Amino acid sequence: MRRINRSALVPYTAREMFVLVDDVAAYPDFLPWCNSAEVHSRSDDIVEADIVEATLELKMGAVSKTFTTRNLRRKFESIDLALLGGPFKHLSGGWRFKDLGNDGSKVSLDLEFEFSSRLVDMMFGSFFEEACNSLIDAFSRRAAAVYGRAKHD
Repeated sequence: MRRINRSALVPYTAREMFVLVDDVAAYPDFLPWCNSAEVHSRSDDIVEADIVEATLELKMGAVSKTFTTRNLRRKFESIDLALLGGPFKHLSGGWRFKDLGNDGSKVSLDLEFEFSSRLVDMMFGSFFEEACNSLIDAFSRRAAAVYGRAKHD
């Protein structure tokens, strides 16, 4: 099983970063390896949290893989991912967002994954791990593009 544990201090609020990570439909606009993204359902009926189901298509050269997750969203605090379908035997983890006052926020990503076969792991494993490791940097760049220069600088 592979594990990803990344975090960064960013000069944006937890709310601002949560909004970007939560906007799954926009992923193909700024993640070069994300070929498509589709939100299937979004339930806003839970008081403290809600659920989003979405599918991503990741592309590496001529090879593409799709997977679907159920995301439990605690507004502006966390997004927990659970696998619904795709080339994984196991995929779980999530995002955490913590305000640090005037210094911005801390964004963390923790994932565990294992592909359903050795062949898929050999073809796609390193690419998927590298893509996951680049996510926090990609969302930091997205924040600069969407929100402009951080207010905290």
